Amino acid sequence: MSAMPMRPLLAAALAGLLAACATGPSQGEAARKAAYAAAAGAPVKSFRFYNPLWSWEALGADQVAIYTRPREAWLLDVPGCTQLPFTNVIGLTSNLHEVSVRFDRVLTDRNTFPCYITRIRPVDVGRLKEVQREQRKVEERPRPADGAPGG
Repeated sequence: MSAMPMRPLLAAALAGLLAACATGPSQGEAARKAAYAAAAGAPVKSFRFYNPLWSWEALGADQVAIYTRPREAWLLDVPGCTQLPFTNVIGLTSNLHEVSVRFDRVLTDRNTFPCYITRIRPVDVGRLKEVQREQRKVEERPRPADGAPGG
C-alpha cells in the first residue's frame, strides 16, 4: 500500500480526534451551570467565612462555586479564568475573612494570573439539590409489544 492513499485516511482520523476534543462545555457542565444559576440569588458585594473553606466546584472558565459550609455556598463570576477547569487546588484572597467583588481574586496556580471576582451571588443549596434531582429523572416506558429494541 502506498503512502498517498493513507494521507486522506490519516487526515480524517486527525480531524475526528480534534472534533472529539473540542473545548465547548459538556452536557453535564452545562446542566451544572444551569442548576447553579437557577439556585443563585441576587448579587451581593461580599461574603464572610470563619472556618477554612469547605469545598469548591469549577463551572467552566467563568464561574466557581465556593462552599463555606456544607449548606452555604456562593457563586463567583471570574471571567476568563482559563486554568480554573484544570486546576486541582484554588486559593481565594480575602480581607479579615471577607471576600469582596472587584477587590479579591481566585488563584489557580503560582504561574498564572489571578482571576478577578466580578460578581458574587448566594446559592440556595436546598434549591440547588432540588434542581439537580429534577435533572436526574429518568422516564420509564413500557416495552414495545413486538420486542424490537429502541421502541
